[in-house]
Amino acid sequence: MKIDPVSLRLFVAVVEEGKIAAAAQREHLATAAVSKRLSELEQQLDTQLFNRSNKGIVPTPAGMALLNLARGVLNDFDNIAAQMHDFASGTRGSVRVLANISVITQFMPLALKTFMEEHPLIQIHLEEKISSAILRGVAENMADIGIFAQAPHPESLEVTPFRTDELVVILPAAHALAGRSSLRFAELLDEQFVGLHAGSSLNYQMIKEASELGRTVKMRIQVTGYDAQCLMVEAGLGIGILPRASAGIYRALAIKTVPLDEPWARRQLNICVRAYSSLPPAAKLLFDHLLAKR
Repeated sequence: MKIDPVSLRLFVAVVEEGKIAAAAQREHLATAAVSKRLSELEQQLDTQLFNRSNKGIVPTPAGMALLNLARGVLNDFDNIAAQMHDFASGTRGSVRVLANISVITQFMPLALKTFMEEHPLIQIHLEEKISSAILRGVAENMADIGIFAQAPHPESLEVTPFRTDELVVILPAAHALAGRSSLRFAELLDEQFVGLHAGSSLNYQMIKEASELGRTVKMRIQVTGYDAQCLMVEAGLGIGILPRASAGIYRALAIKTVPLDEPWARRQLNICVRAYSSLPPAAKLLFDHLLAKR
């Protein structure tokens, strides 16, 4: 049995997009051509890979199993092409990294600067995701390395401590609490919050801690980045919680930073891979560099 890698790539695109038409547009093919490829793949494997409905297309359990296998095979094909290209162009490879916003704003700029000074021909593909998506992405071979805030992780991943960070409260400069030397979380629960998007580890932590106090977090606005969060706080739309180093980037704004006096305000950040021994050489170099700079 010979399986066409083009069919596998189209199969992965359909699963990721959820619709054949969207996958066809992404791969610059006609919808009918993609649909035909999928049908041929199912016939070749003698297995139903999708459940089809008017709402879209959903992979069967067999389809999900093939998804993980296909991503590995396609990544191997890409690695073959990249490594062969190395001999002609001198390119050393590429590394796929997923990290949360806290890691990207606090640690990655300097770490990547020093790495790329040492290895200027290695390409880094860095993408921001929430911690749960990072773990899933590494486990499903969508990335070589993931860096995330403390969160439950699959036993199949190798997880190593990376850095720690410290959470602080940001408030409008004229806020009544802005002059305090520190603040407890319970003191903040009567305030309106400007928070990060749903699913972020920090939002989950705040909701969990409020629940343990028998309270709820009054989330007035949710945004997707620390820049927007700080601007909303400066405008008086609420208060926020974010890492100290990230808050320092926006010190020119009319906001005040106050330490958060809670045990959970000091967070462990972790780095994960599927298996260090099977990382491509470029990914091993970056992994070692990130840990050496702790």
